[in-house]
Amino acid sequence: MPKRTDAYRVPFAVPELAFDEAVALAADTGTISGDAGPLLETVVDMLDVLERPDEHMDCIQVAGTNGKTSTARFCAAALSGEGLSCALYTSPQLVRYPERMEVRGRVVGDGAFAHGVSVAVEAGRRVNAARAAAGERAYTITPFDLLTVAALTVFAEARVDVAVLEVGMGGRWDATSATDPVAVAVTGIGLDHMRILGDTLEEIAGEKAAVIKPGRAVVLGEGTHEPGVRRVMDERCRACGVVPLASSHTLIGRPGRLGGELAFTVDAPHASYTLRIPKPAYQAQNAACAVFLAEAYLGRALDAAALQASLAAAPTPGRFDTVRADPLVLVDACHNPQSCEAFVSALDEVDADVAARPTLLLAALSDKDVAGIVRALVPAFPRVAVCATDSARALPPARLAALVGEELAREGRPGTDLRAVFPDVPRALDALTEAGEPLVAAGTITLAGEVAGYLRG
Repeated sequence: MPKRTDAYRVPFAVPELAFDEAVALAADTGTISGDAGPLLETVVDMLDVLERPDEHMDCIQVAGTNGKTSTARFCAAALSGEGLSCALYTSPQLVRYPERMEVRGRVVGDGAFAHGVSVAVEAGRRVNAARAAAGERAYTITPFDLLTVAALTVFAEARVDVAVLEVGMGGRWDATSATDPVAVAVTGIGLDHMRILGDTLEEIAGEKAAVIKPGRAVVLGEGTHEPGVRRVMDERCRACGVVPLASSHTLIGRPGRLGGELAFTVDAPHASYTLRIPKPAYQAQNAACAVFLAEAYLGRALDAAALQASLAAAPTPGRFDTVRADPLVLVDACHNPQSCEAFVSALDEVDADVAARPTLLLAALSDKDVAGIVRALVPAFPRVAVCATDSARALPPARLAALVGEELAREGRPGTDLRAVFPDVPRALDALTEAGEPLVAAGTITLAGEVAGYLRG
């Protein structure tokens, strides 16, 4: 339950950065300072020197490979519908860095974002100065460390009741794990960030299961039901002495068009709910996980009417998102084989005729299962164009085009189905949209964000 406390105040003076300076630090793809890390202790010590802003609110943590952003958004919406003052921390942003932080349903302003980053920078400087004075190596402070501390500071200063925190990567060493959540969810497990988290579902599940700790309410989403993954989750729960809740839902109506209504029931521990939301069918399991998580946090049933209104209005940017209607440009942030398969299933529900679909604009990141992404997406579209995003991890377009060509050859489709290869997103959009060509952009979150940012300005 919420534990509203006295207003939080940063315990020392902070040199305030301009917004552009704060964004430059957030966008740093290297490291901000130090050479001893990255470590979870970095964020713990930064929060300690700030006198623990995270202890001025309850924290809920959402981990997983697929569905964690939507689940976090639905959970924050459900709790807001119960009259709580909620904050939401997600990553990555689609277009602008402040999108990662929301307070009471609104993205924080540029000034609040810059202030939060300024506080985190000063906290990091003080921590590393103390380490230097003690003869210890300076911490490496990553951009995600910085943004997590910044968000928790902004949320504490806003006096929210509860903050829903999406794990950035894994769980064991993630910056959000420096907090002490009262409830956690693991939405699902897929092959993701394999260079860091492991090569098998079980190895990745072990990293994400680390968010489960004694005394916390635990919800396991439907994406954890694969036997090997569930075994890892159950072993972790037993070791921590907790009994997990396994979320589930029952579909009762699928949307028959873009923006159509999805109907499903959720039989949660405290109540059953019949819900109708304008989302694709794959969002039902994320909404169900969020309902279980909200109930687990509150320890009671939710107001059914408020829940319906909250979930129906909850935005899911970059998820089956129409960024332009004429000609159509639809983006989806699917970024691994499982999420790509869910996206294709949603397309099939709207229109099963592959030949009538728009061109696919495809990009991918090199640390993903790119071959699996290509296998999931390419057969679902009549034509494909590839490009690279503005990410240090972007797969070169020539390599991606080769994988697409191999898939087309395997299917026996003509080489002309590979429409074009572009070096970046702006040139791809300029060339394809100039001819009035409808597009679907998918394969990585960064592609969805760059397309949305370019077209929406």
